[in-house]
Amino acid sequence: MHPTLRKLHDDLCSTITGLSPSALQARPLTRPSSWSILQIAQHLLLTYESTTASIQERVRKGGSTPPSATAKQRIGRFFVLQLGWTPGRREAPADVRPEAFLLTSLTDDHLLSEISTALNTMDSVLADAEKHFGSFRCQAHFALGPMSIADWRRFHLNHSRHHIRQILKIRRMHNN
Repeated sequence: MHPTLRKLHDDLCSTITGLSPSALQARPLTRPSSWSILQIAQHLLLTYESTTASIQERVRKGGSTPPSATAKQRIGRFFVLQLGWTPGRREAPADVRPEAFLLTSLTDDHLLSEISTALNTMDSVLADAEKHFGSFRCQAHFALGPMSIADWRRFHLNHSRHHIRQILKIRRMHNN
């Protein structure tokens, strides 16, 4: 696995390891309508799967995304990819929103297995795409515009870190 995605994997797994099925359902005490730990993890899984599918489709088509980006996208890329800052309180696109109600019997081992599988699959697809596109921008992110494979890896690391901080905050609130 690429070192960036290995770091993401290790950080996310260490954050979730040891949580009981009921602890996975925990939400912020101050905002009970917010996502649970399990919903945050599902959101991350959906983003990994979405990237995997879109990059696979881009490779299948054989062409890359035009390299132009708006000023807003360039600024967003700078903050997210270079500074590692992900804006909070932004609504996720519909295709990566978690389900409202998830199974409460899901174990941390099962969730960790899903995370490992999704990240390994994405890593393989990104590595293949990198051979095809090199360092060129190949696929656009809905908010950040066209990104290279290296950008996609950094995006997922920084985006996941944003959500890892949320999970850790929920764990502290619930003494988990």
